Amino acid sequence: MKALVKTFATVALIAVSTFAMAAEGSVSKSAKTNVNLSTADFALDHYIAVTTEGESAGVEQLFADDFNQKIQASNAQSNSRSEFIKSLKRQKGEKLNCTVSTDILEESADYMVAKVTLKFEDFTKTDLVTLVREGNDWKVSKSINSYK
Repeated sequence: MKALVKTFATVALIAVSTFAMAAEGSVSKSAKTNVNLSTADFALDHYIAVTTEGESAGVEQLFADDFNQKIQASNAQSNSRSEFIKSLKRQKGEKLNCTVSTDILEESADYMVAKVTLKFEDFTKTDLVTLVREGNDWKVSKSINSYK
């Protein structure tokens, strides 16, 4: 009897997951995913999800048109909005093995500067992120990275 119950439970789980995957796959790829960026905190949380957890939804709407990223290292680098978004899309689904902490350095009605620290086993990455209000949404306009 227990084996029969387990079998039915397994079949039900397989059926539910199959239907869920089919429903997910039927959504148009061209449909744009809107992410709630109505507050600076939401935008910062989404930025962290995109950069550390491989989240890909709403990547295009998260960054300001004039976004740029600077990487402070022995050979300083700079990335445009399109270059940065392209690299994030390549990392879709990849989760970084690090501890994330955030500090709000300055905040007003129209901008926020936050320090995002990613602590890895052998090094630490510090990301100073500037967010600005554009209309009703908040967007990331600048990212400056340094490594220790």
